[in-house]
Amino acid sequence: MNTYVLILAGFGALVLLTAWLPMVLRQMPLSLPICCVGIGAALSAFPEMLGAVPRPQEHLHLVEKVTELIVIISLMGAGLKLDRVFGWRPWMVTWRLLGIAMPLTILALTALASALLGLGVATALLLAAALAPTDPVLASDVQVGAPGEGQEDEMRFALTSEAGLNDGFAFPFVHLALAMSAASFGLPQLGQWFTTAVLWKIIVGVGLGALIGWALGWLTFHLPNPAKLSRTGDGFVALGITCLTYGLVEMAQGYGFLAVFVAAVALRATKRGHDYHHKLHSFAEELERLLMMVLLVGFGGALAGGGLLRALSCESVAFAFLALFVVRPLSGWLSLLGMEQPASERAVISFFGIRGLGTIYYLAYALGHATFEQPDLLWSTVSLTILISILLHGATVTPVLRYLDRRSGRDTESAQLDLSLTPPAKL
Repeated sequence: MNTYVLILAGFGALVLLTAWLPMVLRQMPLSLPICCVGIGAALSAFPEMLGAVPRPQEHLHLVEKVTELIVIISLMGAGLKLDRVFGWRPWMVTWRLLGIAMPLTILALTALASALLGLGVATALLLAAALAPTDPVLASDVQVGAPGEGQEDEMRFALTSEAGLNDGFAFPFVHLALAMSAASFGLPQLGQWFTTAVLWKIIVGVGLGALIGWALGWLTFHLPNPAKLSRTGDGFVALGITCLTYGLVEMAQGYGFLAVFVAAVALRATKRGHDYHHKLHSFAEELERLLMMVLLVGFGGALAGGGLLRALSCESVAFAFLALFVVRPLSGWLSLLGMEQPASERAVISFFGIRGLGTIYYLAYALGHATFEQPDLLWSTVSLTILISILLHGATVTPVLRYLDRRSGRDTESAQLDLSLTPPAKL
């Protein structure tokens, strides 16, 4: 059988599943990522697919670029759907997760990787930094609803805003691992890392991202009525904004991930209640879902037939379970001490730190830019952690959130069916 024809037919089926599966899975303790990974694993069993089974270790540059694309599209969608006005106090739960939970997670995972896996400091830090961020792609089930739909309780807001920002704030630690992997690392290199990878790149990412988002928002919503760009009604404008922002900020040596999310938040703020935000968000979400399905099918195939788990050891299995069941939940819980949320909601925020495609991006990026010890062990440990996260969080998110929504009086049925709880404001 012609492999190309088989792949083409499979892609067509995948596109249809992209549209249909989310509706089928809404009432089930099952997620779209679980189905995608299962499909990929099943396809790898066919002899005709042996030549098409991906091996990420052998294609680092390609893996880096495709995961980079889906992450920035996801970040645009996450920023567009946040209804809450940006600020210090309204976003306090986010700042706590970024400023306390993330550093604690990286510190603990670095120590675990060194003690359990026997990795050097640079490699252990890379593994910790790659696994620290909540993934914006796979966290869609625990995020807020579409713009203006009123589905923004504290749990969903916290996980959406954290996923939007923590990719940018994890990158300095990846750069630190890269710097430490060099033989000449010392105090001068540490100072250069801090001024460049921390201060400059974050400032440029936030500042330029906000400026681009505001400027594009003004062009879209505030030109004289006959020339208003929002009149086009084209959702694919979201892709243009995403790529333009990311490209300009990367050229300015800033963090593009951070800039895309900030630009989306700034764009939304220029005219918060406009219906056009729904078009932009819908396109970003659909494109993200399609790319996610393709990549997760590939991930499932690589797990089953590509040798991604071949370097697993008892220690790496223990590391994965500790990362998901102890380190992230405990770090998140500590960061939220003193908040007014009920203990059950703080527990959900702490527990549902989903790991996914962003982690694969960071690992591929770092391994493509420097040499680290035991790369096969890194791939196997990361892949197992992501697989457990997909299965664990995907199977529990629907019943857990449904229970908490009902207990707090939120309209879970409307949320599951994508119905507005309150009509979007007209400006």
